[in-house]
Order: sequence, then structure tokens, then C-alpha cells
Amino acid sequence: MTNLNLSFYRLAKPTPKSQRDLSSAYKKARAPHCIANHTNTRDTVLSLEFGVEESEGRMMEVNMYVALLLSLVSFVTISLFSMVYKHLSHFRGNNLPPGRFGLPFIGETLHFLRSGWNGHPEKFIFDRISAYSSQVFKTSIMAEPIAVFCGAPGNKFLFSNENKLVTAWWPDSINKVFPSSLQTSSKEEAKKMRKMLPNFLKPEALQRYIGMMDEIAQRHFAMSWENKDEVVVFPLAKRFTFWLACRVFVSIQDPDHVAKFANPFNDIASGIFSVPIDLPGTPLNKAKHAANFIRKELRAIIKQRKLDLAEGRASATQDILSHMLLATDEDGKHMNEMDIADKILGLLIGGHDTASAACTFIVKYLYELPDVYEGVYKEQMEIAKSKAPGELLNWDDLQKMRYSWNVACEVLRLAPPLQGAFREALNDFIFNGFSIPKGWKIYWSAHSTHRSAEYFPEPEKFDPSRYDGNGPAPYTFVPFGGGPRMCPGKEYARLEILVFMHNLVKRFKWENLIPDEKIVVDPMPMPAKGLPVRLFPHKA
Repeated sequence: MTNLNLSFYRLAKPTPKSQRDLSSAYKKARAPHCIANHTNTRDTVLSLEFGVEESEGRMMEVNMYVALLLSLVSFVTISLFSMVYKHLSHFRGNNLPPGRFGLPFIGETLHFLRSGWNGHPEKFIFDRISAYSSQVFKTSIMAEPIAVFCGAPGNKFLFSNENKLVTAWWPDSINKVFPSSLQTSSKEEAKKMRKMLPNFLKPEALQRYIGMMDEIAQRHFAMSWENKDEVVVFPLAKRFTFWLACRVFVSIQDPDHVAKFANPFNDIASGIFSVPIDLPGTPLNKAKHAANFIRKELRAIIKQRKLDLAEGRASATQDILSHMLLATDEDGKHMNEMDIADKILGLLIGGHDTASAACTFIVKYLYELPDVYEGVYKEQMEIAKSKAPGELLNWDDLQKMRYSWNVACEVLRLAPPLQGAFREALNDFIFNGFSIPKGWKIYWSAHSTHRSAEYFPEPEKFDPSRYDGNGPAPYTFVPFGGGPRMCPGKEYARLEILVFMHNLVKRFKWENLIPDEKIVVDPMPMPAKGLPVRLFPHKA
């Protein structure tokens, strides 16, 4: 019996033979000579029956799991096929520009990013212009079909057809960091901002801020540059431009209060153009947490400002925050607090990040080009000597800084903080004889004109005289974009850059501590080590 019992347990499924054995065993158990052992025999038979039933149950369970697994595999396969088919369908069309899309989903994204990480973002553009002998080519970046428009004709076409044939497009990471409380897209929010900003950021309105900018610059240099042998320029330039943005936009001028926002803003700047993967520790996740922290702080500032405006302790024109709180839309409605917090957050980022990169490269080039430094120094010292003790810079002083601004423009040509921008095709259209399908993304690159000998002879040469007279031809010098979407803060950036240059060169000469320091573009250009310099104060 024992051996028979074990043999049944080894079976995966009962066979006819095993069933006959079971029947035989049962009959023997009922025989008279087995009556004495009837109880033990019955238990053994029941055990055998249970073993058979258990084996059948296990097989049914295995079959069920196999069926579920096959269903899951089929579903995943069909979904992947559908996703790939849908993805590839966006890349099809007749008479498309020359070029290649690269690998599915990945495309040429790594080539595009690597050229920036290596400090030469223009290489991606010019290699393909040369390979395809065309000023427009196709590629794939961030899993999107992209048409890259190059040269002044490409810039003119895009800037002239804003909201007609093309509209602004940003990666998903932007909308994840800046969700609107009205659930509108970042494109819609940007349109609202562009209607609101011109009156506040036009030259006439900014004139009253020049003295304040100079005062903050003096405090900044006294705290962070003077009495120091060596400094790292890029973080100090960011500190200065962020301090200014906080003061101009929300009237925060206490350095300790400004410093409280500094690290969260760095996280946001690192995450808004990152891979849109929202997992703990990723740049996007850090940016979202940082943005939420700053929104909370801004809402407290907004609530206090409302009280101050109601009680006459704040002015309606003192900064853009007051302007937003009092502004109404077409229906006479005021913006809610979350909308205002999001818009101020965006302004604080845009108001300091690009200018800090420009200031850093001005320091770099002024050391590398002593003759250029001497020209800037001479101009700035003439202005400084014309001022009474303690007198701050004014609008007329900045209009005299023509050579200094030419130098700044040449820096912006060679190291533009804005490398380019994306658009989305609203309809099918033809450009340069090629079809651009609706929904395709379009990229324009500042380098396609800034580094082109066709528009700037000897493009690698630093030459401030390019901006004398009428300056560069239209649509060739585009550090601030162009058309309806030209950066509304262009004049604000000009003022803060010139105030920085004035306070820098009247105090110091310097030398770069890392000759030929590597430049990284991600997404803005910056020296890999932040541009450390040794300072040499001018003798009184």
C-alpha cells in the first residue's frame, strides 16, 4: 500500500491504469480477509483519491495562469505595436525635408544633447546643413518629428507666421513644473503674460529702477567680491541677477530672504528641460518639489501685499506683483493667487537665469581680450568720474554705454543663453519647397546665423564693431528671439547687464584660473567649473 500511495503522488494527472489500480485496491479493501484492516485501508484509499483531485486542481490552476500570461503578453504586444505604429505614422509624409530620424523613439536626441554637453551645440546644426546641402532638414528629438529651420530666411518665416502657421511648443516637463490652476496649457499662460508684461518692462517704465539696480550691484560687489583674492563667477552672477529679479518683481531686497529661494530655484532651472520622468530623485521631481515650496512662499507674500495695497502701505506701481494683483481680464476679473504665484515664479526664473549666463561670459571674454577690456574700462570710468560721491547710475548714463553694449551683444552672439526654441505646425505648409506636416515640431537655432560666415564674416572672431551703425541684418542676430515672441524682458536684461559691467570693471581686473575652461550647454551655456578667477582691485 505504501508503494502504491507514493506512486500516485508522483503522477501529474491520473491515467486509466492508475484509476483501475485505485478500483482494485478499493475492492481488496472490502474483502472479508481485510476486514480487520478496513479502517487503515479506507484511510489509504481516501488519501489516494485526495491526491488525484489535488493534482487535477493544480493543473487547472497552472492552465489558468498560462492563459492569463498569454493574454497579458498578447495585450502588451498589441499595445506596443499600436504605439509604434502610431509613433511612426507621425514621421510619414510626402516631399519631406532631407535628413534622418535615427532610432525609434530615441531619434537623434543623444546627438543633439551631446553636442551641447561638449560645448559645441552649433555642430549638430552645421554638420547636417553640410550633409544635406539644405537650410531645412528633418530629425527626431524627444520622440518628436522635427524640422530644423536654419538661416535668416528660416527665422523670418517662423517669426512672421507666429499663431498663423506655427505656435510655441514646450516639452512636457514645462507643464509639469508650471501647472495652471485654470488647467490651461503653458502656451495659453504665456499669451496672457505677453499681454501684461510690455507696459511694465518697456524702457520708460524701467527707467525708475536703474538707481535701485546700481544700489543692489554695489551691495552685491561689497559682500561677495571685494576683499577676496579669488571668486567663482557663475554662482555670483546668478546671485546678483536673482537679487535684482526678486526686488523688481516682488520687492524682496533682504539678502537673507533672497538666499532662502536660491537653492530651490537652482533645482527648478535644472529640471524644467529635463527628461519627463517624475520619480524620486530625478531632476523633474526635484523641480516640482522646489516649485511647490516657492509657490507656498509666494502666496504668503501675495496675501500680505493684498493687505498692504488695501491699507495704502504699498503702491500700485512699485513692482509687477502689484500690477498683477490690480490687473483685470476682458471680463473684469482679477487673477487668482495661484495664477499669480505661477507667473511670478516663471518671471523670476526667466529674469535671472539668462542674464547670469551672459554676465559670466562677459567676464570670460574681457579677460581673454585685453584690448576689449580697456575699451569698456575707459567708457565706464568716464561715466564713473562724472558722478558725484554716492550718486547712482541713471538712464542717461546707460545710454552712454554704447561700446559696452556692443561688447555684450558680441558675447550674446557667440554664447547665446537662448540656443533656440521650438514651434509646432498648426497646419500643413510648404517651406523652401518641402512639406511640413501639421503637428510636426520645428526648431530654430540661434547658431545657424550667429556662427555663419554668410551673415557674420569671420564668425569666430570677437568683433564689437559689428553692431555699429545699423548693426546686423534683420533676422540674423536673435539672442532674444524675434517676431511676436521676442523676449519681453530684452530691455530689462540690457539694463542689468550694463549695471553689472559698470560695477565690475571700475573695481577690478582679473585672470581666469582655468585657461580654456570647458563650456557645457545644458540647456544654457556655462563654464564647467563656474569660471573661477583671481581678482586684482584697481588702486584708488
